[in-house]
Amino acid sequence: MNSAWIVRRTISHIKPQTSRKTVNSAIAATVFGFRKFSAGTVSNMKIVQFSYKNNPNEIRVGYLDKDNVVDLNKAIPDLPTTLLEILKKGELDKVLSSCKCSSSPVKEPLSNVLLKAPITGMDKVLCIGLNYKDHCEEQKLTPPEVPMIFSKFASTVIGPSDAVKLRTDVTDKVDWEVELALVIGKKASMVKAANAFDYILGYTVAQDISARDWQKARNGGQFLLGKSMDTFCPIGPCIATADEVNDPQKLAIKCSINGVIKQTSRTDQLVHKIPDVIERLTSVMTLYPGDILLTGTPGGVGMYRSPPEYLKPGDVIHSEIENIGILETRIEKF
Repeated sequence: MNSAWIVRRTISHIKPQTSRKTVNSAIAATVFGFRKFSAGTVSNMKIVQFSYKNNPNEIRVGYLDKDNVVDLNKAIPDLPTTLLEILKKGELDKVLSSCKCSSSPVKEPLSNVLLKAPITGMDKVLCIGLNYKDHCEEQKLTPPEVPMIFSKFASTVIGPSDAVKLRTDVTDKVDWEVELALVIGKKASMVKAANAFDYILGYTVAQDISARDWQKARNGGQFLLGKSMDTFCPIGPCIATADEVNDPQKLAIKCSINGVIKQTSRTDQLVHKIPDVIERLTSVMTLYPGDILLTGTPGGVGMYRSPPEYLKPGDVIHSEIENIGILETRIEKF
């Protein structure tokens, strides 16, 4: 499956969005429990990092336009070449507004590029455990009263052009976990739940790849080593801004392995909602531009199947979230 097909399939069912003026945002917050705007004024965008196939090590920043990528670094030659640096400078709104208003943006066919992880180099990758009702049910567990937070190292992040690489001599119990991930757009500290959506740049698809033996038994019950092996956090294919996603807590989410559906649910199954988690996190730590939060996985993971199922070299994972896209991930031997 190529990138152009994935993007066409994703864009084809995006619905026209309503006004993003403050009054309508307030109405949305009252009626739906969310706001349709993101950090800054960036709107209706699917932001990507990519490289050209003839120069795969040079990362560039752009956004999707049907079967094309608008190359922001060609349009603005002195622009930083990573999304994180643009966010740190607070220039994303200005850059994207300038390019969207251009009568001739610099476009490249998706067939000429490799989509990379849409954000890299972040300070933190945070995750929520047991945050879907159906995932709790498959384990016969009561949903936790407070969010269970753990972390992965930022170095585990990979993109659509990269493979998850299994250390098969170290673990043979590596599992899939499709997740909605949010991306922080500006510095956030002591944020109240009512204002939490103001700090979100957008949303992407993630896989919280997990070595269950190391997560559960081989590290004293502490998750870190089972969650942070190299390549264990695929994300992509883009960061969809908040108005593209609409309500992040009412999205279809699913995962298949080699074409066989394993997880299918909706984000309304979230136990702890996004605003409440952001309030809790920012009460004890500062979130920085580019930090990502994986919001939990639905039921259907391999560990709790009968018999259990685990990933192996040669497998292909398709992770899909409504209004964002499809993340395709190959599994290879390390």
